[in-house]
Amino acid sequence: MAHIKPLAVVTGASSGIGFELARQLAERGFDLVVNAEDHDRLHAAAQQLREAGAEVETVRADLRDHEEVERFYAAVAATRRPVAVAALNAGVGRGGAFLDTDLADELEIVDLNVRATVHLAKRVLRDMASLDAGYLLITSSIASTMPGSFQAVYNASKSFLQSFAQALQNELKDTGISVTALMPGPTETDFFHRADMDDTKIGRESKDDPEEVARQGLDALFAGKGKVVAGSVKTKLQELATKALPDAAKAEAHRKMAEPGSVEDGPTG
Repeated sequence: MAHIKPLAVVTGASSGIGFELARQLAERGFDLVVNAEDHDRLHAAAQQLREAGAEVETVRADLRDHEEVERFYAAVAATRRPVAVAALNAGVGRGGAFLDTDLADELEIVDLNVRATVHLAKRVLRDMASLDAGYLLITSSIASTMPGSFQAVYNASKSFLQSFAQALQNELKDTGISVTALMPGPTETDFFHRADMDDTKIGRESKDDPEEVARQGLDALFAGKGKVVAGSVKTKLQELATKALPDAAKAEAHRKMAEPGSVEDGPTG
């Protein structure tokens, strides 16, 4: 029996922004292939996504590994359905002074945030190009706009993704493929806890709602916008403010938010 719904692919879909992207795509009439590393959380997320009316295929894969990325995309290709939307959202961070953090943790950021995104984009976009149709959403961050003192590799990875997305937009501007960079600010997920940043101001401050971030991201994607700063008015104002500051000032401001122990320096918002 022919499939009627279009297919969307979402990485990092077990929680946070990725889960909300998948859930809202299901509500917008898409079937899903979703990925995460944690089997139990991915299974639980898939159950909720099916309740939203989608046919859901789960692929547990560690996208830090080249072969795992290939295995994941082989599962997507095995559906024999064109990918209408790809949301490349999987990412990881690590807080702390660069001299103190483990090299393995920093390279994990590069492998997941950068290498896996480039790898999947290459596969997805070539398939989309064969049909001259498709939407690609890349989760960048407002972190891409500033040097990330005490998150040096993470912010750099997001700067890479921002540049990458905007270059793809230009290359594909005369095609039926649309590329959008999603730029959330601090969002209410387990990101900061996993990044060992519970004792920082940015880790403790109030954060944006992932449902709102995902909704604004998808609205921008389907409107053909090149990028969207998603979340609260506070986040949008923060991004605007960074445009007027030199890099040294932005690095110092980031230090005050992300330096280990900074939460002890005063109250947070």
